[in-house]
Amino acid sequence: MTLDAAWARRWIGEAAAQVAAAKDGLTELDRQIGDGDHGINLDRGLQAVLAKLDENPPGADGGPVAVGDVLSLVATTLMSTVGGASGPLYGTAFLRAARSAQRESLGASAVVAALEAALEGIEARGRARPGEKTMVDAWQPAVDAAVRAADDGGDAVAVLRAAAEAADAGASATVPLVATKGRASYLGERSAGHEDPGARSTALLLRAAVVAAEAS
Repeated sequence: MTLDAAWARRWIGEAAAQVAAAKDGLTELDRQIGDGDHGINLDRGLQAVLAKLDENPPGADGGPVAVGDVLSLVATTLMSTVGGASGPLYGTAFLRAARSAQRESLGASAVVAALEAALEGIEARGRARPGEKTMVDAWQPAVDAAVRAADDGGDAVAVLRAAAEAADAGASATVPLVATKGRASYLGERSAGHEDPGARSTALLLRAAVVAAEAS
């Protein structure tokens, strides 16, 4: 099974719905160790993406649409509408993934490549590494699980499913960590005991990608 631009569009719709439902929870997580606006900002950004996709959908001219065309629109919209650190980070992630996904459909290996590109973008933009209590702590296990699933012969949906499950576990695993990057690092030891909001929203976004894939 492969994933096309229609899947990418469904993904963003599902992601927007999941983030809207989790907005208050994500914001509360961010109040505990950050600026207190993560859920609000990400919700606003994804709603703006949906509006852009409705106003000017890729392929409106009747030509072929690459998965990356959809992801590129997501990237530029998030960068221009989401405040704080999450806008640039998620925007860069989607932009790198878009460059990797300039084809009409993605198989397992292409999904892995897109996830790897997204992680590389986040690490480059945020200068973060695993263990620092950031969204990287969800993205790195997601990529590792995706690679294993593809190596085991899984299709694109199986790869996404493995990534989403690992991201969820990775987000939960940030609770005991002490933050050493971003605003949460100002709290030092007091940042332990709280889940990183960016890691949790990463898990939500990847779960949304699975739901969109299973609906195809």
